[in-house]
Amino acid sequence: MSGATKVSKRLGVVLWVLQVVIAVILGQTLFFKFSGSAESVYIFTTLGVEPWGRWAAGCAELAAVVLVLTPRTAGWGALLALLVMSGAIGSHLTRLGIEIRPTGRTGDHGLLFGMALVVFVCSGAVAFIRRREFLPGAAERRGTPTISA
Repeated sequence: MSGATKVSKRLGVVLWVLQVVIAVILGQTLFFKFSGSAESVYIFTTLGVEPWGRWAAGCAELAAVVLVLTPRTAGWGALLALLVMSGAIGSHLTRLGIEIRPTGRTGDHGLLFGMALVVFVCSGAVAFIRRREFLPGAAERRGTPTISA
């Protein structure tokens, strides 16, 4: 099985927990992006990319969820999530602020920023653990047997 990462059973469980955390957080936010919730519209209007940016971010996050939950592509899904969350964190730090406060509404108390950080850290961990998957045939060249995690 080329592209798989050799891991212990314990590490396999840790990987799956991290991957599910990524998928749950990104999957939960998809509804708000695709339904045009007031908070999502506010965020992407503030960034000057409403509605296309919201839809593109939603599609990228959906792709990351599917990839991260598929064993053969989980590393790539983690990299995509890492990239998307880099943009989200950068937007929070430069234009949006840590707390999102749509006009006339209560702020989120930094919840979205915190969730972006959690996904970023989990994605970084999954990508690091699965790093051999990004170099096709690297494990076979070293003579290391591979198993799916």
